[in-house]
Amino acid sequence: MNHPALTGAAVDASTPLLVLRRSLGPFQHGVLGVARSAGRLGIPVYAVRMSQREPATRSRYIRGALDLPRSGDAGRWVEALLSQSEALSGAILLPIDDLAAVAVGDHQDRLGERFRLASQPPGVQRRLASKLELWRLCQSIGLPTPASAFPSSEQEAIDQAEAWGYPVVLKRAEPWFEPRDPSAPSVRIVHSREELREGYARMESDIQPQLMVQSFVPGDSDSVWMFNGYFGADSRCLCGFTGRKLRQRGPRTGPTTLGVCVPNERVSKAATRLMRELDYRGIVDMGFRYDTRDDQYKLLDVNPRLGSTFRLFVSSNGVDVVRALHLDLTGRPVPPATPPDGRTWLDEPGDLLTFAQLKRERAIGTLAWRRSRRNVDERAWWAVDDPLPFVAMSARLVPHALRVGSRRMLSNSSPAEPAHGAPSLDVKAIR
Repeated sequence: MNHPALTGAAVDASTPLLVLRRSLGPFQHGVLGVARSAGRLGIPVYAVRMSQREPATRSRYIRGALDLPRSGDAGRWVEALLSQSEALSGAILLPIDDLAAVAVGDHQDRLGERFRLASQPPGVQRRLASKLELWRLCQSIGLPTPASAFPSSEQEAIDQAEAWGYPVVLKRAEPWFEPRDPSAPSVRIVHSREELREGYARMESDIQPQLMVQSFVPGDSDSVWMFNGYFGADSRCLCGFTGRKLRQRGPRTGPTTLGVCVPNERVSKAATRLMRELDYRGIVDMGFRYDTRDDQYKLLDVNPRLGSTFRLFVSSNGVDVVRALHLDLTGRPVPPATPPDGRTWLDEPGDLLTFAQLKRERAIGTLAWRRSRRNVDERAWWAVDDPLPFVAMSARLVPHALRVGSRRMLSNSSPAEPAHGAPSLDVKAIR
């Protein structure tokens, strides 16, 4: 599991990583990927958890877990983070969702007095996490992106969709504004006026209009390209990888469930150009879609934080963006990272769900699905040296699926707000 270039004196194992998130779920595997990436090099990893029974935080590589507020404003969340044990002073902060990344960016001066983080220009995380601000930025620098509109009413959304023609894509443009339906997706492809009305009713916010209507770029999941990179001082790309989504949960929007690493110079150039424009420093995860109609790679979104698929992108000497971040912020050189061609990664439960959806549509057969999963280089959950998270995930998967199915059958149901205890750090081994 270890790589000679990243062991011994190359790594400062005295500086822990603190994995931050504000959107919690029982089957998020981003924490697990970080724990294994850093933990296998001897780096202590701490993480915000959903509960003591959360499968991902039962990894042998998790040193301790934090219970932070799950609701309330970002200021309260930051105060709870600053009140944690002195044992975490000097830890590197690693946000893995947009809300955490924006909170860290908005409060980086205060947090920087206690923790290490990639210092950014003021407001850059919020600017990138906002699809409206990102669209404006793309227009200003001439970076290709799908045609987009930001309607102020349902009728405006309908008029725009029918001017372009269905299907169109609905997106929540500002993730910090709560949607009317807490279980609403962040992205949805709609094929009719009726579907648009339903999507608008669930995804729009009562705080202010924030829904985005975007023209649909035709193509399957494999037309979606990813860029995964880490940028150091002066926005220099210290490691950058590209890859394709072979399948995604949605099944035509959403996170990758099966991906392959493939070099793409055009995508890399577009990504590094945007980051230089913003003087960006840190980890970034970006999505593009290739449009055969005009031979352009069009920017779909930018995540100013770690992406959940980051372990798809690992160089032959073991460099990934988490390891690059840790090396850089502890004053160590980041070894050159040659992008691997053909490396694959799989999210086991997510891909199982995607297969079930595609099979219902007769878009994939069982034999083809099984063949595509053979000889995968890395899996999100299963690891020989760290099996407990996979076992815990498997034990919770069926009951969770049954609960979700029952909830969807009750039209008036809504997820209950979980009880919260006082913010605390559990430094006991989680087993």
